[in-house]
Amino acid sequence: MRKPEFSQAVAALAIPVCQPESPRFEDVADDFRSILDSGVLTAGPYLEALEEEVAAHLGCRHAVAVSSCTMGLMLTLRSLGLTGEAVLPSFTFCATAAAVVWAGLKPVFVDSDRRTFNVDPAAVDAAITARTSAIIATHVFGNPAQVASLEHIASTRGIALVFDAAHGFGSRRRGQPLGCGGNAEVFSCSPTKLVVAGEGGIITTNDPDLARSLRVAREYGNPGDYNCTMVGTNARLSELHAALGRVSLRSIEETSLARNRIARQYRQALSGVPGISFQHIPTGSRSSYKDFAVVVDEAMFGRSRNELALRLAAEGIDTRAYYCPPVHAQHAFVRYVKSGAELPVATWLSERVLCLPIYRRMAGLVEHIVDRVCSLQQTSGPGTSRGLEVAA
Repeated sequence: MRKPEFSQAVAALAIPVCQPESPRFEDVADDFRSILDSGVLTAGPYLEALEEEVAAHLGCRHAVAVSSCTMGLMLTLRSLGLTGEAVLPSFTFCATAAAVVWAGLKPVFVDSDRRTFNVDPAAVDAAITARTSAIIATHVFGNPAQVASLEHIASTRGIALVFDAAHGFGSRRRGQPLGCGGNAEVFSCSPTKLVVAGEGGIITTNDPDLARSLRVAREYGNPGDYNCTMVGTNARLSELHAALGRVSLRSIEETSLARNRIARQYRQALSGVPGISFQHIPTGSRSSYKDFAVVVDEAMFGRSRNELALRLAAEGIDTRAYYCPPVHAQHAFVRYVKSGAELPVATWLSERVLCLPIYRRMAGLVEHIVDRVCSLQQTSGPGTSRGLEVAA
């Protein structure tokens, strides 16, 4: 299914799908001035402080800041010394798979759970062979994956487990922040996330040897004496990025709670609309709601996901159709898919999921967006109605 094509007439959207949860300039001005006056622009005290504060917040022994989440995934897989194949979901961002390939592994795509959107542990277990060295799992849109089940599989099979936690800041599992699952978790601090450093990523782990290797790997593989012990790269996070990330981290709980309130508004207001359903967040988990997704059933709603997206865009409301196409169907990755292999849930989700605007500073906009969604519903069979009124 093709993604919506947007005309130039709706290029300027009144309600963006997201806005950076970034601090005010005055909140970072003194730090920026201090950094610039010091002349230490990278590998300095702000980077060290950010790593310590993230580790403390997440309850992990080690946090290693790098230039991006993608680079963090690449360095983690390389530092674990993995070879062969890695099992990962297709319903994820392309960077998850790109990191696998860049690390020299062959991606083996598996299906997801239709309710949670996260990778299906049963599908993971069934895909493991003698060539498998790792499982890569994603917390999709901030919904915690089935960590315990995946850890059990990895432990039983004797393979590594790495979580793409790009959406994970602000998420909780069993009352605790994500960050200590598997061998490592890798977070993103790019502008669309809840902790914003401008760009950047943070790897968390309880393994001191892995943390040590990651610190060397981000410095070209140079342990400090220019006698490289591994083939690394430049994946350093600057002091300015680290300072921005530190200030953003201080409001992570407030940001996450605000997004959860907005998500509840959406759910309450749209729960009675035929053809609209939501991502299931398991009991005991809290999503960061990096994105708020609805699933559009065309037969019941009266319009396809793409038609709804185009109509909302025409009214100035931005949306995203993640992840369409799923990774296994993308040109760069089809070569890794076995002939005849099917991932029906990933395909099903990619054709129906639509992410609505969500960010902390959108007071009063939820009602307007809900009204627009409801007004676009058409009569299309039993149980549907046009112009359904739903109180926000």
